[in-house]
Amino acid sequence: MEKRTLLAVVLSMLVLFLWYVIFQPKQPDTAPPAATQEQKPGEASTETVEPTAQMPAGSSALNQIAADVSAGEDVVVETDLYKAVFSTKGAVITYWELKNYKDKEGTPVVLLKKPGATAPLAMLLEGSNRGLPQNIIFNTTAKDIRLSENGEREGKITFSYENQGLSIRKNLLFHNNDYRVDISIDAVNTPDYMLPVGSGFGLFNVESGMQIHSGPILLLDSTLEKFDEKKSDKYVTGNIRWIAQEDKYFTAALIPKSSIIGANAWKEQGSPEIAFKSASGKRDFVLYAGPKEYDRLSSLNMGLEHIIDFGWFSVVAVPLFWFLKFLYKFLGNYGWAIIIMTIAVRIPFIPLLNKSQQSMKKMQKIQPMMAEIKEKYKKDPQRQQKEMMELYKKYKVNPLGGCLPMLLQIPVFIALYNVLLQAIELRGAPFMLWITDLATKDPYYILPVVMGASMVLQQKMTPTTVDPAQAKVMMILPVIFTVMFLTFPSGLVIYWLVNNILAIVQQYFINQKAEA
Repeated sequence: MEKRTLLAVVLSMLVLFLWYVIFQPKQPDTAPPAATQEQKPGEASTETVEPTAQMPAGSSALNQIAADVSAGEDVVVETDLYKAVFSTKGAVITYWELKNYKDKEGTPVVLLKKPGATAPLAMLLEGSNRGLPQNIIFNTTAKDIRLSENGEREGKITFSYENQGLSIRKNLLFHNNDYRVDISIDAVNTPDYMLPVGSGFGLFNVESGMQIHSGPILLLDSTLEKFDEKKSDKYVTGNIRWIAQEDKYFTAALIPKSSIIGANAWKEQGSPEIAFKSASGKRDFVLYAGPKEYDRLSSLNMGLEHIIDFGWFSVVAVPLFWFLKFLYKFLGNYGWAIIIMTIAVRIPFIPLLNKSQQSMKKMQKIQPMMAEIKEKYKKDPQRQQKEMMELYKKYKVNPLGGCLPMLLQIPVFIALYNVLLQAIELRGAPFMLWITDLATKDPYYILPVVMGASMVLQQKMTPTTVDPAQAKVMMILPVIFTVMFLTFPSGLVIYWLVNNILAIVQQYFINQKAEA
């Protein structure tokens, strides 16, 4: 087994070497001799990154900093939106707090309390001295920065380090009314390095939600690639538009302003990490660390709004999301906005639903005749089918009439579900009475129970073509849905309850018309 492993490694190294010799473009004189291959935009690949045994040019200067270990100094940046702390040791972020969002205890949400296995914006090398640059004590002339709407609106910090021809300079530009930080890294005579989002930056856990991804993620062209414990240790190249750490409502993302070598996702001391791989030279990035507000992310014009994954029916979800926020501007309450939106979305389907329920009513009336034909021609399937078609034709019944309207509604229902599940606007938004947060479950489970009761009533009123034994089995569905909805966000339960009530009202009038 060891011989096979050794042979595989040797062959892999040989293939990589031949690929490098044949396809690798020439690098500038200042680039390290072990530079990695470039990938044309649009060409994507994944591979496992192997650590290199030797350090490239510039490592001798880095090796000398091993003895230069001290605590470093903190630089505090405070805006109307967040408070951040940077350390001169490694020129990294050590703290990030959002002022306008509260946790369950009512204190501001902290996206980063302390660096994990890797700190945000650290420079990681390949090889055994991987984390060495995090020990560098950078020089900075910056003092604490305070930005506000009525004062300074932009502030800048520069971290710099020089030693034996090796030079690293990090420039960070902050904006008061934005979670965006413009970053410029100018590295001279350094080895290839990785720039991580940070293994503790973006894994907030307290905000985890139902079936919502939490951890590293990247956008390759227009495709989201999510990483978890089963999908790690991947090196991705191609047109990578951004990398990020995310949870249900918040994200920390790095967006390159120019082409980048690639991105790597792996585990660092048990924590999932994602980083860009870069080389010596000047590289510009944008850091976004804040809420997943669709309009704010979209205004960056960098594709970061795609991190809000509305699923297959996003083309429907985005307009519905816009409509929900439009209603909120007038109503000032997302609970009422959900109710009005549910009514508005159902209106276009009323004619189709009427036909569907009328068709089911007719099917119910001819059910005895259908049973008679099945019994009479049970040994002659072709004749049975012919007689059935004649029966449908005689009573003007379309057996598929009850299915089509429901199929047309499915994309809308799924899109609405994803919008209400992921919209950060609903986080902490009150409705009325005991519903103080539309993004969390009903604390007294009143809404789910009422919703289940509405499903029972709806089933009893809706005509059915199944036999009584099957109808009794179908009555278990309201119980299943009630149990499922016990932990669903209140906003989702309100949507489903209102939709059931509308269906009951519509069915009542259809039944009255049918009786007349």
